[in-house]
Amino acid sequence: MSRHLLILPAHNEANNLPRVIPEARAAATDYDLVVIDDGSRDATAAVAASLNADVVSLPVNLGYGGAVQTGFRYAVEHGYDLAVVMDSDGQHDPAGIALLAETVLSGQADVAIGSRFRGRMAYHQPWVKRVGMHLFAWTVSRITQREVTDPTSGFQALNRAALLFFAYDNYPVDYPDADTLLVLHFAGFRVVEVPVTMRERLSGVSMHSGWKPFYYVVKMWLAISMVLLRERTHVSARRISS
Repeated sequence: MSRHLLILPAHNEANNLPRVIPEARAAATDYDLVVIDDGSRDATAAVAASLNADVVSLPVNLGYGGAVQTGFRYAVEHGYDLAVVMDSDGQHDPAGIALLAETVLSGQADVAIGSRFRGRMAYHQPWVKRVGMHLFAWTVSRITQREVTDPTSGFQALNRAALLFFAYDNYPVDYPDADTLLVLHFAGFRVVEVPVTMRERLSGVSMHSGWKPFYYVVKMWLAISMVLLRERTHVSARRISS
């Protein structure tokens, strides 16, 4: 019997979890749920535990990517066949879980990405992040030769092969976005976008607030460049060995 897991990375989300966890459970009744407490300074872990969620508490703040990868390791080590990652701030509408999971379970994809641009974006984004997203979408689309609309989406479903691929390697610690789509592409995984709804976060401060969108855009360009350089090196090595 296939086992499914919801992974909720959380940093200082104690105020949001009492709404997010019940809403997620109502949309995915046959899923287990784990909260990855990423070194929160508030009561995130205690609130999650009070809502009967499994909790993995990191002793320090690893960043979003580190928290998500911890969730992947949890899924692999506990024998799950499918995992869905969703934010703990209420931004991801859990109604999208079913379509993400079905896209993977039906064999259409190894990884399904929830796209707000194929679905609905019910909030305002900083202009720097918005411009960066469109540039990254264009870049990834050109490299992969298929249309990608939302390369920064963290609302995702992954099969066990993809979970194994990311659980112990191949995953960035801070912003796993466009660069991870390229890593998946070069590794031969099938990635499909599906429409989802993304909303305004319930409360708290986004990890892309203030000056962080500028850092994000620069960091992501560097990360994409490193993926392309690594792939070019691998291609050259394969040609030499053959």
